[in-house]
Amino acid sequence: MSLSIKMEIDTVEDVTCLDPELLQLPEVSSFALKNSPQLVEDLFSRWLSLPETGHLVKSLIDDAKAGTTVNASAKYSNVNAVGSLPSMFTGGNAPPLSPRSSLGSPRASKQKSSPSALGSPLKLVSERMQEVIPQFYFQNGRPPTKELKEQCFSKINHLFSNPLNGLQIDEFKTVTKEVCKLPTFLSSALFRKIDVDCTGIVTRDAFIKYWVDGNMLTMDIATQIFEILKRPGCKRLTQVDFKPVLRELLATHPGLEFLRSTPEFQDRYAETVIYRIFYHIKRSGNGHLTLRELKRGNLIAAMQHADEEEDINKVLRYFSYEHFYVIYCKFWELDADHDFFIDRENLIRYGNHALTYRIVDRIFSQAPRKFTSELEGKMGYEDFVYFMLSEEDKSSGPSLEYWFKCIDLDGNGVLMPNEMQFFYEEQLHRMECMAQEPVLFEDILCQIIDMIAPEREDCITLQDLKGCKLSGNVFNILFNLNKFMAFETRDPFLIRQEREDPTSTEWDRFAHREYIRLSMEEDVEDASNGSAEVWDESLEAPF
Repeated sequence: MSLSIKMEIDTVEDVTCLDPELLQLPEVSSFALKNSPQLVEDLFSRWLSLPETGHLVKSLIDDAKAGTTVNASAKYSNVNAVGSLPSMFTGGNAPPLSPRSSLGSPRASKQKSSPSALGSPLKLVSERMQEVIPQFYFQNGRPPTKELKEQCFSKINHLFSNPLNGLQIDEFKTVTKEVCKLPTFLSSALFRKIDVDCTGIVTRDAFIKYWVDGNMLTMDIATQIFEILKRPGCKRLTQVDFKPVLRELLATHPGLEFLRSTPEFQDRYAETVIYRIFYHIKRSGNGHLTLRELKRGNLIAAMQHADEEEDINKVLRYFSYEHFYVIYCKFWELDADHDFFIDRENLIRYGNHALTYRIVDRIFSQAPRKFTSELEGKMGYEDFVYFMLSEEDKSSGPSLEYWFKCIDLDGNGVLMPNEMQFFYEEQLHRMECMAQEPVLFEDILCQIIDMIAPEREDCITLQDLKGCKLSGNVFNILFNLNKFMAFETRDPFLIRQEREDPTSTEWDRFAHREYIRLSMEEDVEDASNGSAEVWDESLEAPF
């Protein structure tokens, strides 16, 4: 850097263009500086050798690279205050940098600025603007604005007409809907959250303390529901936390009114809904639901839909009664002794013996998911719900994860050809027994690779499967012969039906078809029983 300064000085014919006063060196005469350019260079080199000067230059360069305003004056004054000087200076002032103006010329600097105006060879280009960043994190939630609080108080004062007596639990639904903007079947849970002393009444002041002063008013709806449902001292939701919400839904929703006379089926419906929620939203299987998982899922939208829709069967996500009916009837059909448990022989009959023995054994080894049943070799109702949702909709993320763990025999996170061949061997044998033309595994493997297009052709990862819309067919090829044959001979009508309604999932279409079949069977059974009764009465009438 000193070499560049020397070259610049040597190129200047008139040495007097360098104003010595700008260097602020009272110890050295101006005449000596004007006639000794080499002295100026020596002084500058000594100043550059100071550690504080190195920090100053580096800081200025970093500011320039970042595009921030360079406050050279403040930085320079700090260096002078703490920096040590070369031994030849005893007055306390180190040599300044070469005088520069915003135009970069010493002559222009002399013409446009005086030493008193500059104050330092490193002239302050512009003052750094003090930018105030508003607070964006609040430990207990963002406080509501004055306007928002006034609007809320107006609604509260209207609904709490008698602030002394407050509202009872059956009167609190209007507050939940109009003030809190929450589904009405969350009313009981919110009421009990505020009424911690179980007095049976929520006063105006108690509601304001919880909803307004507690900053619940400014939270997003997912956080509001999470805070209402979770128990004190807990940071996650469990299945138990959803039971009060389902009880309220069953007691108040017009589409579930017919179940009020059958408490047993009410409990089964509530359990099924909760199992479906955790199946889709909670992937780890530890039974705890975090706020982040709740926000990422579609449960909040499904709750709002269920609150607005009178026909519960139109709420396909989680709450449809028809979907519960299909799952429960399937379980009841397989549970031959009706002890509410299913063993290997029961499950092998699923889908008209569609599954292979090897995949059923893999399921009962609890490779995809540990059973909640405490009986050895028995699958409980919750385990069956997870199995059935995975079997009938292999395009969903949870289903792909479920079956991937089944096929991954060594648990190394990739599917190797030998693992896929192990399961396909039984499929091949079944095709031969059914007098169908067998398809060799080598051909099947090529078809799978072409279908999935994995990053590596020698193995398939879970990420490869999730990136392909046809990945569910891979598992059907390996262990579900009925669906494998159906895929090979696809019905154009079904393909067109899928394209016409792209929002419906494979599970939605299956549940709809199965519910129609089950309801028709029940109608036929009822009709046959009814005709028999009529026939018996006609025989007995003459007597």
